[in-house]
Amino acid sequence: MLFDTPIFIFFLTVVVAGYWCLKFRRQSRFLLVASYFFYGWWDWRFLLLMIAIKIADTEDPRVRKSLLVLSLIINFSILGFFKYFNFFADSLVGALSGIGIHASLPVLRIILPPGISFYTFQEVAYIVDVYSGKLPASRSFLDYGLFISLFPHLIAGPIQRPSHLLPQVQKAREWDSENAFSGLLLILEGLFRKCVIADNCALIANAAFGGSFGKPSLPVALLGMYAFAWQIYGDFSGYSSIARGCAQLMGFHFMVNFRQPYFAESIQDFWRRWHISLSTWLRDYLYIPLGGNRHGERKTYRNLMLTMLLGGLWHGANWSFVIWGGLHGGGLSAERKFRNEAAARAGVVWKWLRRIFIFHVVCLAWIFFRAQSLSAAWAMLKGFGSWSWRPEFPSAFFFLALFSLPLLLLDLYLESSGDEYFFASASVRPRVAFGLACALIIAFLGANQANAFIYFQF
Repeated sequence: MLFDTPIFIFFLTVVVAGYWCLKFRRQSRFLLVASYFFYGWWDWRFLLLMIAIKIADTEDPRVRKSLLVLSLIINFSILGFFKYFNFFADSLVGALSGIGIHASLPVLRIILPPGISFYTFQEVAYIVDVYSGKLPASRSFLDYGLFISLFPHLIAGPIQRPSHLLPQVQKAREWDSENAFSGLLLILEGLFRKCVIADNCALIANAAFGGSFGKPSLPVALLGMYAFAWQIYGDFSGYSSIARGCAQLMGFHFMVNFRQPYFAESIQDFWRRWHISLSTWLRDYLYIPLGGNRHGERKTYRNLMLTMLLGGLWHGANWSFVIWGGLHGGGLSAERKFRNEAAARAGVVWKWLRRIFIFHVVCLAWIFFRAQSLSAAWAMLKGFGSWSWRPEFPSAFFFLALFSLPLLLLDLYLESSGDEYFFASASVRPRVAFGLACALIIAFLGANQANAFIYFQF
């Protein structure tokens, strides 16, 4: 059930209407059932993966640690089996073939359950926080189950921290018309980002990476790189806005997941703005436990690289994602080694030059993220060194500009105003006008194609 489909709009309308007709605990039960229905819409068998365990109450540190390890093993084993079995099996066959051993494994294609990485990370955060004493264990399976499976964040985040969302689940929610109105505007803005920006940019990206523009050359590589950069940003930031808006309709608040990432002035700044719920999770539950920056520069570089390599692998079971993570890890390490405090205090011109440079570094790395294989990514990179021209290129560049510049202008406004969405601090009439304008633009300029949100596959 995709966020940009009529069936989801109907589902959301029924759920919100029924939800506010009930009292607190019945609200939670109703919402838990609705969330399981939402997840089971893809395949009811995946509901078995939503069962989780809790660390039992005990004061024995050895028992507590054993339960922690057991819980982590169970969660990561489930994630690893479903997400990486095919990857490691294919890699083994390829490695054996490279040394002259032609082996074949039994045909066993594992279907990846939607959003398994997201709710696994959320479960792990809960387990670790309870173990470390940062959070009291939930005494109610209803509360815990709703924290994990609340449908707006279930498939592609934002990854909710237990300390932020669980208390909201455990207390009564009250109707707030202003909060609900903001939620509707967030949903409309998210649909604009997805249906108008991302889906139209996807037409160019798919043509460039799929060979419809011919062999990779400078124009093809530029079209593919820029189009995918705006596609993935519009797609995922749109999903996050819709998820946050749906949550607000039911009295919940989700963390902001994007803050104008293409205005970043460094790779570190990019990760403070892009997929914030994941970057902070990797920092708190991987980078810092590895040692962070507490044990000297060499180990700090090691920890940065390990964190980003694993972060890349989290995105997908493909070596191209590992390379993508390694590029970001290398960039973070290089910035740390060669950081220049004077440059950070430079004027506006230098600030924008840094932003343009970092944007292109991020775009080049996106080629590995988008390409289906390392060879395809390398072919696209080699295209920057060759030239060919086709009569459809001018219209393709115009089409790309037409559907990327609006998001750039929107981000310019949000960056200068500090608002979470367009006209967030305006009076009622401009906000209503903005919502109506979004609805009309979506109706007339939406790409009208069934594109699943990119992060659904992770």
